[in-house]
Amino acid sequence: MNKKAIFAIIIVMLLALGLYQGFLKKEKPTFTLAEVVRGNISQEVSETGQVKKGEEINLSFKNSGRIEKIYVEVSEEVKKGDILAAEESTQIKIQLQGAKVALSLAQAQLNKLLAGASPEEIQVAKTSVSNAEIALKDAGISLEDVESQAEENLNASYEDAENLLGDAYLKAYNAKIFTDLIQKTYFTSNDQGSLKVKENKDKIETSVSLIKSYLGVVKHEDIDIALSETKEALNDISNALKVIREVCEEPIYLNAVSSTDKTSLDTQRGYINTAITSVTNSQQTISSAKLTNEAEINAAKANVSTAEGALAAAKDQLSLITAAPRQEDIDLNQAKIDQAQSEINLLKAQIEDAILISPTNGEITQINKRIGEIAQPSLTEPVISLLPDNPFQITVDIYEEDVVKIGIGNSVDINLTAFPNEVFKGKVISIDPAEKIKEGVVYYETTIDFENPPEKIKPGMTADLTIKEMTKENVLVIPKSAIEEKENKTTVQVLRGKNLETREIEIGLKGSNDMVEVISGLKEGEEVAIK
Repeated sequence: MNKKAIFAIIIVMLLALGLYQGFLKKEKPTFTLAEVVRGNISQEVSETGQVKKGEEINLSFKNSGRIEKIYVEVSEEVKKGDILAAEESTQIKIQLQGAKVALSLAQAQLNKLLAGASPEEIQVAKTSVSNAEIALKDAGISLEDVESQAEENLNASYEDAENLLGDAYLKAYNAKIFTDLIQKTYFTSNDQGSLKVKENKDKIETSVSLIKSYLGVVKHEDIDIALSETKEALNDISNALKVIREVCEEPIYLNAVSSTDKTSLDTQRGYINTAITSVTNSQQTISSAKLTNEAEINAAKANVSTAEGALAAAKDQLSLITAAPRQEDIDLNQAKIDQAQSEINLLKAQIEDAILISPTNGEITQINKRIGEIAQPSLTEPVISLLPDNPFQITVDIYEEDVVKIGIGNSVDINLTAFPNEVFKGKVISIDPAEKIKEGVVYYETTIDFENPPEKIKPGMTADLTIKEMTKENVLVIPKSAIEEKENKTTVQVLRGKNLETREIEIGLKGSNDMVEVISGLKEGEEVAIK
């Protein structure tokens, strides 16, 4: 094989490999995961300030309120942490007690949920099921009794109707025999009266034959038809007897027909009318029995249905109290506990804010308010002024977006350029309420006091400051890069099996180490995707 052929084969193989890599080979999507863990999180503000000689410190409460006590006097020496004055906080303490009760209740509800139903509660639920089963059985037996009694009552009504049909036939047959006798005795000529009598006698015979045809029927629906047809036939017989009786009163027959036979015609018609009434009553009795039976059976069926519903409800209740608690219910109760604890923390903070504490050792130089007066959170109207013992402080200008995050009493890590390998501790002791404009940007001068300044410290030294504005311990945290905020919703991608699902969460404190507190929506140990 020559060199050109070998070169061509190599080119083809390289092209095929490129095609496979670029179009045919499907790479599996990859992503980096971070576990939801418990940890401590804090917010920090970092700035650079300068050391200066200590100056008089003006102290005020964080919130406005009525002064309840003043514990110091002018010229009195105080230690760091001494209570100088206090605002009224009775109402907040009452609210705090209520919040503690709410926390205890929420914790008790969660404990009860996790513990499940007590043996006594389960036994009560089982007894309810047993009672419901007995009630259903009794309702079923009652329904059978009602249906049996209804059938018995209706059968009795139809048996009475069968006997009545026989009696009606007997009365109709007797009327037929008597009218036949009357016709043969008095109306044998071809005159109009005789023809009328013969015509009505034939009607009676036809009706009697019809009634006879229904004798012996046993089915209920056949008896209903028989009663209706017999009633109509009896009406025809009654009308025919009436016509024959009227012919007997015509002048040509008035004296020919005996009064006894006339009376007998009236008697036969009376028997027929009585039979008509009996048939009507029988129909009404049967109809009433059917309606009564239907109402009683429907009522019994309704009782069965009610008993079935009660049994189903009792079984559902038993299943409910014996079932393991749902994670959603556990999370909800835990959220109530967290909410109650947050309320307690807030109220405790408000109570602490109602106490004015000396930020450093020093001497009271002024007391500008009296007990009962309203104190405002302003350093332009301080409650107490203090000259610190410590001759050195640090002043720093804090940017307006950061100053709202810090407060008096926040701890501070101090790095002095002159002491590169040491970290000194301090606290924020004042924040000037008046703004300072520097190159069009708003700052607020903040004063920080040393806890233990180095011996060789000098005014004007540069200090790198880390103000720890807020810290939370033992909370759920995830990396900030796992969070997406869009359309007023905060979401993360949570690993479920081999896939990611979007889940909405609620976040709290955003830490300076790019970690974020998770209040709800995630559980410890779950994994989220980070960008």
